[in-house]
Amino acid sequence: MLTRGSWDVPASFDFHGQEVRHGAVGEGEPLVLLHGTPFSSVVWRRIAPELARNRRVYYFDLLGYGRSEKRDGQDVSLAVQNQVFTALLDHWNVDVPDVVAHDFGGTTALRTHLLDGRDYRSLTLIDPVALSPHGSALVQTARRHPDALAELPGYIHEAILRAYIAGAVHRMLTEDEMSRYLEPWLGDQGQAAFYRQIAQMDDRHTDEIQDRYHEVRCPVTILWGEHDNWVPVDRGHTLAGRIPDAGLRTVPEAGHLLPEDAPEVVVATVLDFLTRGA
Repeated sequence: MLTRGSWDVPASFDFHGQEVRHGAVGEGEPLVLLHGTPFSSVVWRRIAPELARNRRVYYFDLLGYGRSEKRDGQDVSLAVQNQVFTALLDHWNVDVPDVVAHDFGGTTALRTHLLDGRDYRSLTLIDPVALSPHGSALVQTARRHPDALAELPGYIHEAILRAYIAGAVHRMLTEDEMSRYLEPWLGDQGQAAFYRQIAQMDDRHTDEIQDRYHEVRCPVTILWGEHDNWVPVDRGHTLAGRIPDAGLRTVPEAGHLLPEDAPEVVVATVLDFLTRGA
């Protein structure tokens, strides 16, 4: 059983011959958590136990992320992640869940809803990458030179990765917290996988859906860190204006990795949204 701060991704799901790690905790109506990049489901370690007090909470590591399989030549783009999510919903026998999604997880949830026709009871988006163009300076460089960066000495790669992740939070991560985010991307396999997923980021995956946000069929609330240096808060206002009746709450003293900066705000917002019947 998960406790606040602990984390395990115990189950394995086969997606076209590739392993996707997932888990579930709690009992009740289904609620699914989707993480973003370059993170993993560990972002939910403080949040899932609280939501699981009265919900069946499902979570997973996106293909090519966290403890899910990483391999050479793998497609880990947003074009495949909604297929993974759809397959997992079927595997879990979950029809109309509440969904909470961060960063690329938000994009995946929106693609699954709009392109794959999966319905949600409600959708909470946290600093989603939902509008084109997107991509930091590191992302732009890695797109141009993925092979060269994958061959960097490990200690230089780790230094880059530390600085990149640190830029996602408003406060300073402890070494234990930082190590949780570093670990999947270290070593030869992890380093190659890190630059692989960046190289496959493409605006076309948001271009496909961003003019269809008026078609969203469920209640939506949006959370955004006021100090998000990756996706500025003005994108949140733009997104909220495109989704019918979407509410936007900005969070002070929080950056892009809001589940790390302000997990209590995420929990309170989701519980309030669910209590109001979404």
